[in-house]
Formats: sequence, C-alpha cells, structure tokens
Amino acid sequence: MTESPTLAPFALAIDAMGGDRAPEMVIEGLAIAAERHPGARFLLVGDQARIEPLLRRHKRAASVCTIRHAPEVIGDEMKPTAALRSRGASMRVAIDAVAGGEAAGIVSAGNTGALLALSKIVIKSLPGIDRPAMAAIGPSARGDVVMLDLGANVYCDARNLVEFAVMGDMFARTVLGLTAPSIGLLNVGAEELKGDDRVRQAAEILRESHIAPQFHGFVEGHDIAAGTTDVVVTDGFTGNVALKTAEGALKLIGDLLRKVFTSSVASRVAYLLARPGLERLREWLDPRRYNGAVMLGLNGVVVKSHGGTDAQGFAHAVDVAMDMVVHRFNDRIREGLAKMVGLNPAGARPGAARNGGDGPRLATAQ
Repeated sequence: MTESPTLAPFALAIDAMGGDRAPEMVIEGLAIAAERHPGARFLLVGDQARIEPLLRRHKRAASVCTIRHAPEVIGDEMKPTAALRSRGASMRVAIDAVAGGEAAGIVSAGNTGALLALSKIVIKSLPGIDRPAMAAIGPSARGDVVMLDLGANVYCDARNLVEFAVMGDMFARTVLGLTAPSIGLLNVGAEELKGDDRVRQAAEILRESHIAPQFHGFVEGHDIAAGTTDVVVTDGFTGNVALKTAEGALKLIGDLLRKVFTSSVASRVAYLLARPGLERLREWLDPRRYNGAVMLGLNGVVVKSHGGTDAQGFAHAVDVAMDMVVHRFNDRIREGLAKMVGLNPAGARPGAARNGGDGPRLATAQ
C-alpha cells in the first residue's frame, strides 16, 4: 500500500528497518498485531522496495499499513549525535511523524541510544516533566511488575523520582489494568532513615500526595522479584544495573537447567517427567512477553522493542504501545501531575541535591 493524504492520523508509526531481522520480523509482527487491533492504522516507515514484497505475503498487515519511504537506516553502532543528522533514516522519519501529530506513537527495534536522543529532542517532554524515564514490565512471584527508570537518567533528584512514581502508577493502570497499583522506592533498606537525601525527600513528597494510599515505602532489591509492589521506582543507574543483573540471572538459571537435564540418562528421564512444568515455567519467563521498554513523559508514545526479538515479541511491543494510545496514557499523566503541583513539604527540596539550592517545585502544569 502507498501513502494517501486522505487517511486519518495513524495510531502508530513503525520503524520497519530497526532490529536484527528487519524488515521481515517487523512485518511478521505487524501481521500478528493487526489481528489484535483491527481498527488501528500504522504508518510503516522504511525502504519501500524491501517492504512492499513482504506486505504482499502478509495481507493482514498490508490492510492496516501505509508505507512511507525512508532510504536510510540508523545502525546499531551509530552514535546519537550522528543519528540526529540522519533525517532520511526510518527511525527519524517515524519520530517526525509523531512530533508532527500524524501518529500517536512509535515502535522501533533499532538503536536504543538514537531512539532516546531523537525522541527527547524531536518529540520533547510533556509539560511539567523534568526528565522522561524508561520503564519496562518484568516477572515477579506475584505477577508482573513495572520498573523505572532503566537507564535514561543516570542521576535523578527527588523531583525526578516523584515524577517517575506518577508515571509508573499510570503505566501500571494502563498496561497492566491495575486499579490502584502499589508503589515502592528502591533503597538500601526498608527503614525510613535508610538511603540518601533525595530518596527520603521523594518518599516524604509521595506520602503527602494523592497516591499516598498506594505508596508502600522503601523496597529492597529482593522485593523486585518477590513482587512486594506493583511499581518499583529508582534512578536510571541503579535500575539499569538491576535489569541487567536480573537478565543475567535468568540466563544462568536456564543454562543450569539445561546442564542438569542433559547430564545423564536418569536426568533425561526426569526431564520428560518434569517437561509440562518446565514448559509452563518457560512461558512465564518468556522474554517476548515482556518485550517493549517505554519512554514515559514524552509528547507521544515511544516504545523500544528488543533488537533481537522475533515476530511475537515485536507484536507484544505494539500491544504495549496500543494500550497506551487507546487509554490516553499521556492525558492521564497530565492529570496526575496536575494533582502534584506545588506539593513540596518542609524538609523536602527537590533538586537541592543536584544544584545546592532550593530546587524547583514538583511540577508546573501548563
């Protein structure tokens, strides 16, 4: 399909060229997503000569997609500064469509650093948001858990952490369907006196805010997997370390299980007996179920799919983006921030740890 100027705005702009197996994986994923979202329209951005033959093989995807030709690709090794100059790249053209109001959001499996940099500069932050945050969903003993920030902001002050809590609350409501998600601040201990000034200041603000009934308080690293809270809030440095540690632990467990069940004839027999349970475990921990990290706090939905995912994983990233679009996620963020305006109790000075003076109030609704 080719572009038509009479089309209504698109639900999502899709970077067709991002990912290890693009554009094949992307088109296959959209074919799956099209079945789940039959009323949605997608702006498919990339090399038209490569995309059109694939759409001819995937009629369902073709029925919901409009192609916009973009001859360039932002490679995995390209630095964000160079990506900013690649105006003809598929990722940049898709982001421009969001910034221009043609699409409500973007999904890309391409270069993470470039996507973050371009989104911040081109799409820009929502009014009242100091710094956007990267959020993702992961497994826990009690169900799915939302964690943010996962690396977009290495340093965060109290204001940032409070904003992350507001965005995490709305994300859990929108994507996980929770009516009142519990929220925890990641800390080195659960006691009120633990942690540095910024974490304690953020906790004080949250205890006085409209989400106080949902605020659990401080949580520790083991609470993430335990599912102590539905949302875990932290700075990007700590969050990224925790994420990579969890990914490594899951891979180690998988490798050890394979070694155990292939070490002898008896273990192979044991595997056959345990296979139904192991298959269920694999489904629970399937990384495709959790594919789709989201940049929260921007003037549009931005979802980053893992570059090495398959069609099922990419379709899940599209699902996450569609949930946010359909449920007016950004409007709900604005509503949540409006309730926080001016909330700055005595002793809590967001920004003080960063600039040495009285920091800005939490948010300024516009």
